[in-house]
Amino acid sequence: MQWRVFLLVIYLCGSIASKAQEQLTLLPDTPKPQPGIIVGTVVDVNDDAIPDATVILEGSVVNNSRTVASNDTGFFEFKDLEPGTTYHVAISAQGFANWTSPEIMLKPGQYVILKGSKLQVAMALTTVTVGYSAEEIATEQVKVEEQQRIFGFIPNFYVSYDQNAAPLTTKLKFELAAKVSFDPVTFVGVGIAAGAEQAGNHPNYPQGWKGFGERYGAAYTNGFTDIMIGGAILPSLLHQDPRYFYQGTGTTKSRVLHALTTPFVTRGDNGQRQPNYSTIGGDLASAAISNAYYPASNRGGGLFLGNFLIATGQRAAANLAQEFILPRLTHEDKDHK
Repeated sequence: MQWRVFLLVIYLCGSIASKAQEQLTLLPDTPKPQPGIIVGTVVDVNDDAIPDATVILEGSVVNNSRTVASNDTGFFEFKDLEPGTTYHVAISAQGFANWTSPEIMLKPGQYVILKGSKLQVAMALTTVTVGYSAEEIATEQVKVEEQQRIFGFIPNFYVSYDQNAAPLTTKLKFELAAKVSFDPVTFVGVGIAAGAEQAGNHPNYPQGWKGFGERYGAAYTNGFTDIMIGGAILPSLLHQDPRYFYQGTGTTKSRVLHALTTPFVTRGDNGQRQPNYSTIGGDLASAAISNAYYPASNRGGGLFLGNFLIATGQRAAANLAQEFILPRLTHEDKDHK
């Protein structure tokens, strides 16, 4: 009898459990949390809409990234977003700097309007490549220098008013020397110098047209050899700049010092200051060559030293004039352009 009661209890318990399980199975599913939504409008700093901006939504869950494009009014929308997940929105558009939102944690059914998505104009590092080489720049600068004339007609080609002038090429150094040597005003100036020497009966050439011609030839050769050797040949070989660089600023003392030291200290083609071997060498070479065509009575060490000192002194005086007087008197020669 006892075992029958035991079986009856087990049967009743099993029946109750089965009915309970059946009731659980028949209960509806537990409702899921409502999804969230993120919307926004992409505008610039003037609040003008930016269409076709790339808007990327990234979540903390792997493979939860989405990408949309803003419409014509700049509007974008992300639906069906999981609550409790961290999101952030990144926006990019051509011509604007990228923008990224702070982290967004959605609540069930939350509708988030993203604010602050104003795109700044992109800050870009622009590199401007000028389509001119240093040689082309120097060529243009020399063209300007070749128009410089005192009182509008006396050549003043060997002065640069640009402290940052490009270095001269060998071709430009010879071109500048030739421009001075063969300028019509140069020939007139040599004639005036020869006439003064004839009046002083120096050098010891005869008087008359023959003596004037010899003095003229000697004076021109002195200047030609000096400018070609000291202004073209040696500067090309030694990579030095034969021009005078106008200082124009600073104390009077510093400008005087600049003018008086330029015959001895010059600018190299590398922009560095260095001993002026070109000018000194040109003056020495010209003085030495003069012994080949001066009258025998004038030749010797005295002629050599005298011509060298005269050339150096004239150059220092000319530099002082360039620094303090000639800039006001120098104009571009419009007729030679």
